[in-house]
Amino acid sequence: MNADDKPMTDHLNPAGDEERGPLRTEFRFSHVTTGRYLPTPGKAPGWPFADIGHWKMDAKGTAEDWLRELIDWRREHLIRIGYDDANYRRPELQWAQRNFVHVQMMVEDRYFYDPVKGEYTVDRYLDDLEARFGGVDSVLIWYVYPNIGVDDRNQTDLAHDLPGGLAGLKSAVDAFHRRGVKVFLPTKPWDNGTRPQGQRDWDAIAQIVKAVGADGINGDTYNGVPRAFFDACDALGCPVVLQPESTISSEEQLIWNVQSWGKKVPDSVIPTVAKWKWLEPRHMINYENRWGRDRTNDLQYIFFNGVGYNAWENIWGIWNQFTPRDAETLRRIAALQRFLPALMVSMDWRPYAPTLQAGVFASHFPGTNGDALWTLVNRHESEIAGEQLAVEHVEGTRYFDAWNGVELQPRIIEGQALLSFTLEPRGYGAVLATRRPPEGLNDYLAKAAGWARTPLQSLSNVWRSLPQRLVETPNTRPQATAPAGMVTIPAAEFDFVVGGIEVEGFVWDGVDVQYPWESSPRRGHRHRLQIPAFHIDVHPVTNAEFKRFLDASGYAPRDAHNFLRHWVAGLPPTGWGDKPVTWVSLEDARAYAQWAGKRLPREWEWQYAAQGTDGRVYPWGNSWDTQAVPAPDRGRTMRAPADVGKHPRGASPFGVQDLVGHVWQWTDEYEDEHTRAAIVRGGSSYLPQTSHWYFPQAYRNDQHGKLLLMAPAKDRSGGIGFRCVVDAA
Repeated sequence: MNADDKPMTDHLNPAGDEERGPLRTEFRFSHVTTGRYLPTPGKAPGWPFADIGHWKMDAKGTAEDWLRELIDWRREHLIRIGYDDANYRRPELQWAQRNFVHVQMMVEDRYFYDPVKGEYTVDRYLDDLEARFGGVDSVLIWYVYPNIGVDDRNQTDLAHDLPGGLAGLKSAVDAFHRRGVKVFLPTKPWDNGTRPQGQRDWDAIAQIVKAVGADGINGDTYNGVPRAFFDACDALGCPVVLQPESTISSEEQLIWNVQSWGKKVPDSVIPTVAKWKWLEPRHMINYENRWGRDRTNDLQYIFFNGVGYNAWENIWGIWNQFTPRDAETLRRIAALQRFLPALMVSMDWRPYAPTLQAGVFASHFPGTNGDALWTLVNRHESEIAGEQLAVEHVEGTRYFDAWNGVELQPRIIEGQALLSFTLEPRGYGAVLATRRPPEGLNDYLAKAAGWARTPLQSLSNVWRSLPQRLVETPNTRPQATAPAGMVTIPAAEFDFVVGGIEVEGFVWDGVDVQYPWESSPRRGHRHRLQIPAFHIDVHPVTNAEFKRFLDASGYAPRDAHNFLRHWVAGLPPTGWGDKPVTWVSLEDARAYAQWAGKRLPREWEWQYAAQGTDGRVYPWGNSWDTQAVPAPDRGRTMRAPADVGKHPRGASPFGVQDLVGHVWQWTDEYEDEHTRAAIVRGGSSYLPQTSHWYFPQAYRNDQHGKLLLMAPAKDRSGGIGFRCVVDAA
């Protein structure tokens, strides 16, 4: 998540100033030290995201002045913050400088955990990424938002509630380590509305980091992770790489945040320069554009700056997969970066190295042994062929086209080597100059040559949402009359109108769910349905009723963590018999329903039973009625649910009670290739405070919640119960 809705990056905006003129070089760096981009050559700080006049700018004509000024600016800023690079020299933290491809991953991803086998499947998860874009160097294991707040479990509790607890999480971390992948865990400053964890955030996460052997901490919404997290982990003997999600807000934090995320780079002709990379070339940035569908600008940015990428595709259960073109581009970029990692963090890195073609921009990464790398990006939509670079030539130097995998034969004129090759439209180039070819060069060039035989432009850049499937709910044996405790809902034509209340995702294709009559998932839904008659429980299933089920059936879930967590010695707490049973998973609820000869309601059945046919907003009418629902629970520790039947004013037109503002209720399950989710209806009385990121309530009849599913251990909740349905004869 972002700390707010503004673009937050690790750069300063490219800007224009009409009064000074497009070619005059004038810099006022004191005005831009807290911004996002370093100003481009020929432009002084001014209008953000300005494209006016970029096509007529002469970057080459001002680059040398720009670089001199920028070197002075860097020197001054490092003095001002008392810069100490000790953490960049610490051997146990230097892996961050090779962390080129990072991914935020959801624990609910079906490639990561198999709920049927009850085991983590890290190899399957990594094999998929390697096949599609060459794999990753680190992962952020995400187990909190968007489900946090459906009950009072805090961010620490949710780590313990993963399958197998912290021992299970450690087994997953170990599996990543066996594949050479580093692991980050999340922390968030805004979780102050759930159960108090009894210790400071940095101490709590440091203990988890030590227990599972994680390598880093991602600070969700942090503009620089506070030093306290770094020191807390150091004190436990487990030094970590800190990684703020919303980049760095002040230069001092660069000292202990040895890497960060970057965000929302403008797509201007002249590529922007990463501010934090310029201040400290060893500072690794993983650029993130979670909702991007065409990532060309993102990938050219990371290639030009020599930084990494956050290859984030499973976004809160919404699948935003790389297109084939973007995936293959990332594969080739990352392969080059991994082959020459020392050059990518060259202390003498120079952006806007001279090029010979208009619209082609290069960065120069000189090494300590005379080697050098140039990375080039073609910002035009047309192919550019011919001589691209003129570089100072030293006798004995060989030149390799590291993007296309061939050795170059330069034209030597007056001590300069002129290098010719072709750049695809919006394409990439790389030149390695060396007198001692690095080990493995021939193997790398062979791979690059193989890739180059498939032009990037020949690959599809078409994005499509991932299809979802409604998990089948088998019908029950039909019954002519409503069983005890149930009421009959007559057959009807019903206008099913509902929308998802997910915090993020806008109205893009792929958000929320895909009903059987729809062509893709989307947030808003409307469909006229012919609903057969059915019988539905007047109230949610209670603790006493669930106890009778256990006594009669002997049911015991295989994954028993958190099962009936609120019970004591196998019994409901005293006075809880008539309260809705909670801490039951979707699987537990289905088992009860099958034993009772019932089933869970399809979502549209639940809504029809709550709404009738007049489209009312709430079960009782169109205005909120505080007497129709339990009192809101805004405490940090969740109180017990109200007894069923205590709020008859909340009844629907059919007499169904306890539908809204009591406990969430399980209905349908949807799945796609990567994620499972349950639709929960009715909202609950629990309203954790302090943040809009908590699982939002859906009290209206035309709203539903989408709860991501991983495994019963984590899915069970103190805020979710259920009621049942029987098909009518």
